[in-house]
Amino acid sequence: MTAVRGSLVWFRGDPFATSSQDAVVHVEDGLLICQDGRITHAGPYDEVSRELPPGATVVHHRDKLILPGLIDAHVHYVQLRITAAYGEQLPKWLSNSVYPEEQRFSSLRYARHAAALFCNELLRNGTTTALVNCATYPQSVDALFEESVRRGMRMAAGKVLMDREAPAGLLDSSPKRGYEESLRLIEKWHGVGRSIYAVTPRFAIACTPKMLKLAGRLWREHPGTLLQAHLAENLEEVARVRELFPRRRDYVDVYEHYGLLGRGAVFAHAVHLSDLEWERLRATRSGIAHCPTSNLFLGSGAFRMPMAKRRHRAALVGLGTDVGGGTSLSLLRTMDETYKVGQVHSYPMDGIKLFYLATLGASTALGLDGTIGSLQPGHEADFVVLDPTATPLLAHRTSESPTLTDTLFALALLGDDRAVSATYVAGRLAHQRNPDADRPDGAAIGGKGSR
Repeated sequence: MTAVRGSLVWFRGDPFATSSQDAVVHVEDGLLICQDGRITHAGPYDEVSRELPPGATVVHHRDKLILPGLIDAHVHYVQLRITAAYGEQLPKWLSNSVYPEEQRFSSLRYARHAAALFCNELLRNGTTTALVNCATYPQSVDALFEESVRRGMRMAAGKVLMDREAPAGLLDSSPKRGYEESLRLIEKWHGVGRSIYAVTPRFAIACTPKMLKLAGRLWREHPGTLLQAHLAENLEEVARVRELFPRRRDYVDVYEHYGLLGRGAVFAHAVHLSDLEWERLRATRSGIAHCPTSNLFLGSGAFRMPMAKRRHRAALVGLGTDVGGGTSLSLLRTMDETYKVGQVHSYPMDGIKLFYLATLGASTALGLDGTIGSLQPGHEADFVVLDPTATPLLAHRTSESPTLTDTLFALALLGDDRAVSATYVAGRLAHQRNPDADRPDGAAIGGKGSR
């Protein structure tokens, strides 16, 4: 059993559809009790403390916020080493940086080293679940799930499927081979610990029609798996899809034709979409991962949140860091850029909306609402402790914050991994920040760090 005391914050609805005040639950002096990896009680300390067994220890996170663990709706762990590699635009960046690096994941040893670093960095940034693209090599999936299962994390990931327009050494030798390798990985990992397999056709350019057809079949044959792909990230990409699939009406229609839309399907970027494409995504309850740091770094364009979140017919949207196109695994840094991209479209978002997109919004986009993304009893006990005084500037900025919304906004715009005081996975402490680690004299050597 774990019991933590602090200021509890979670969401009971979509603030884009109602209002920020109606969507959030805030218990200023709250107590969260977890048993066997799930939240059993959450509410005012004076009430919930009556449920504590005799002698129970309560960890008091004084003057800190306790929120659901952050959820990264789109990321590539196999691109960690090329984070901040000189960008150019998407097609050249894939050829010059991404594909050469991903070929290194044919080595299980290399993959295991990257998987350990990736999970450490997620937890250090308060991220407890991620939807992850691996490489085409099955061992890249093995390495990640080995690491996430060992830590008890709720991880969703899959082997990339691609059989054209990339270096030969990185391609699946045939659609049948890609299907069979993915099938073996589903049988090996889906449902092991808290693992979820995600069928992963990279994007329409890299997949022949037969590959897309088999990806749709594989997903339908295994209920409970997710599906992930890239969508309309770059204008050159959109034009190439039009050339490769001339009989299809648009990019979304390509995926729909092969059975790839629906609940549990998540499409990254969605920058260059028509009104009709948005309507199909909404109607099928397909999820969208908004990846602002990547879209800006690669010059891909500005995601249209006003189109995605039209009142009464909103799309399901979560935030993705998209490392290594994205420049940080911190979802706080990602919220900062989300706000700025929204401003480009005269669509500012307050702190409650930004945190919703990285918690309940992301879990809903992944089809995992009811499981993760909330502190509501019955949910899995993944949560993060955020410190509004983590840096001198944050402390100064939040010292007289008049509302929760203002404090969350300051954390979103000024926060980073230093604001993550602790991260809990399945009710257990998985990371605790050592403030001395930020000291230039190296005084933190031998300190706490990730556990």
